Amino acid sequence: MDEKTLKQEIIAVGKKLHQAGLAVAKSGNLSAKIDQNNIFITATGTSLGSLKEDELIKVNLRDKNDLANPRLSSEFPLHKLIYENLDTQVVVHCHPPLANGYFAVTSDLKALIFEAKLSLGDVRVVEQETPSITKPELVIEALKNNNLAVIKNHGAVALGKNFTEAVNLVEMLEEAIKVASIARLFHKEALDELDVALKQELTKNDTAYPMFSREHIQAIVDLVNKDEFISQKGKELDLTVRLAVKLDNTDKAYTFNFEKGRITKLDNGADAPFIISGQANVWEQVFLGKLDSFVAVTQGKMKLQGQLGQLSKWYVPFTKLFGIFKQVRFR
Repeated sequence: MDEKTLKQEIIAVGKKLHQAGLAVAKSGNLSAKIDQNNIFITATGTSLGSLKEDELIKVNLRDKNDLANPRLSSEFPLHKLIYENLDTQVVVHCHPPLANGYFAVTSDLKALIFEAKLSLGDVRVVEQETPSITKPELVIEALKNNNLAVIKNHGAVALGKNFTEAVNLVEMLEEAIKVASIARLFHKEALDELDVALKQELTKNDTAYPMFSREHIQAIVDLVNKDEFISQKGKELDLTVRLAVKLDNTDKAYTFNFEKGRITKLDNGADAPFIISGQANVWEQVFLGKLDSFVAVTQGKMKLQGQLGQLSKWYVPFTKLFGIFKQVRFR
């Protein structure tokens, strides 16, 4: 995309956020990567709803003169740190009102609809002590495991390969909170039975295995086959499928052979219709329980061979399975 077209896209995104009530007055800022060293970012004091081309600043992230530009907003250090530490093409920072109100009084997202669970996952809430983001490193930590983070009493930050991906995350967050709020009007003590089941604790194995070794994966299989919830749901939903997990850039891959919720065989290799693969640092977050595999796929942090829609019919038992991953220690 040439620079003029990219500017026009940023202006269109700003207008969309403003019209949706996600960035009012002069709140929020947008940026996009031009190349490895340069970005466009909205200038300080601008309204996203009525951006002009001269309000989009081109910044070379390695040029001291560019970094000292007085038109850069107080949020620029966050954008700079994101591009230096994370793989993204765009950054959207806005102030969604429902999200701000919701997270002002709680730190846990109650996602009641499946689309939100798959797209959003565990949204981290970052505390800040000032109206501006003065501790961007905390936001970076939150964004390592999710392309969306909330800054308490401030707003949301979303990443993506393009603006559509990033804006969709903010819109989905706002919709999820709207649904949760409406559900509470109908039933004050509203609970999601899936979450209740998923939060049941398992006895942790004290042995630590090399990550992605056969012993590591076999220990997970053993716990899965002892889990009554997966067994029950596996029978109800006829969970009979071959699912492989693969560590990118290595020959390490394993195939789970499911028959009605039970793993009857663990094969070496990835001879399966569904293969989930990722880099070592991403798998580490999955095994620590900090990143949901479904969310990692929808946000592009992991790759899936096969159709996610076909796997999603077993969403409930698979989510519990991925939750069991963290019960096995690794090194």
